[in-house]
Amino acid sequence: MSNSLEGKIAVVTGASQGMGREIAKAYASEGAFVYAAARSESKLKSLCDEIRADGGSAELVVTDVTDEGSVTNLFNKAGSAHGKIDIAFLNAGGDPYPESITDSNVKNWLSVVDLNLSSAYMCSKFAIPHLKNSDGGKIIIMGSGMGHNGSSEASAYSVAKAGVWMLTRVLASELAEFGISVNEICPGPVKTPGALESWSKQNNNVSTVGTEWVKESEDVLPLCIFLATQPAIGPTAQSYSLMRRTS
Repeated sequence: MSNSLEGKIAVVTGASQGMGREIAKAYASEGAFVYAAARSESKLKSLCDEIRADGGSAELVVTDVTDEGSVTNLFNKAGSAHGKIDIAFLNAGGDPYPESITDSNVKNWLSVVDLNLSSAYMCSKFAIPHLKNSDGGKIIIMGSGMGHNGSSEASAYSVAKAGVWMLTRVLASELAEFGISVNEICPGPVKTPGALESWSKQNNNVSTVGTEWVKESEDVLPLCIFLATQPAIGPTAQSYSLMRRTS
């Protein structure tokens, strides 16, 4: 525990399992007060109990990132309690309906876009007023290589993550004058519960690429901590990738 985030207030969405859970734990271990957000209260309680048992500070906020009122409540709760938010890690997302555009169900396709892109927009929007009170606030968004290269077997997810990358750049430009940096992480394939379920529905998913690095959630943490600890004048509008694919 290096306490590199001592005194920082961090909000992590999608924190009930997978990468979000590990990111929340890592930020708490570095000294941040973590607001862990997801839909599952029982999983969030387990996470916060674990963080506190290890000497960290955390509070759970049951949140549906596709619901405006729920997102507003999350960021207002964290920001009002501390007068600021330093880090908004927008991890929530996934691909529960991997399918081509031709074979897609319209309702399912649009729901994947909402889960990944609309949620990132709303979380950013309602985090901004509180990030402005930080000395170098940070938005870190979980992107995907599919948002840069695309996949016909995951059309909605690919399109949504492409939007996330553009959202990252637009936000970075909009918020530069306030010292708020906005960056994207593309972790490549990570063996999270959601990813494993999605891959099981695809014939040629990214984890089958022989030269790819198929990771555990813990493998992504050094990059997540790196971005959270950069100075206010540090990188923004960047996409950081742990992929080994070139196309």
